[in-house]
Amino acid sequence: MKGKNLIFIIAFITLIVLIGGVFLVSKTTQSPQVAGFQDAKAYVIDATSFDWGNIPMNGGLMTKTFTIKNTGTDTLKLLNIKTSCHCTKAHVTIDGKKSPDFGMDGISSWVGEVTPGKEAKLTAIFDPAYHGPQGVGPMNRFVSVETNDRGISKLAFTLTGTVVK
Repeated sequence: MKGKNLIFIIAFITLIVLIGGVFLVSKTTQSPQVAGFQDAKAYVIDATSFDWGNIPMNGGLMTKTFTIKNTGTDTLKLLNIKTSCHCTKAHVTIDGKKSPDFGMDGISSWVGEVTPGKEAKLTAIFDPAYHGPQGVGPMNRFVSVETNDRGISKLAFTLTGTVVK
């Protein structure tokens, strides 16, 4: 009888630990959410795509900066920035302050705020040597940025080129 009680107690404690672990993981991996504002307007100044053409594999990092302007009357929030590959990173600069670097993994609690009439600079950084010699050829990478603009909840930026030896 004591053996059955011990097994029951161990199973019960294991179940409690598993439920607690799932609860903690779900709390720590949630990305920030913001409510949409009717008057926060994300406007990309130039095109949302860029082609580098031929990119020398050993030529160093390639960068492209996109400008996002808040043309609304409410604060524009930029969040949940992601890239499509480990070879690409991105960061945002607002009023001279640079965000952390973002990649394709992880969840960040960072939220950038662009006041009405101001701009944010989204800088994408591509490392053509990241994949080594097998990474030669056409490349197509993306950077996504979520916003609180009800009309444009996600901005997508496309980077293309051909990695050459």
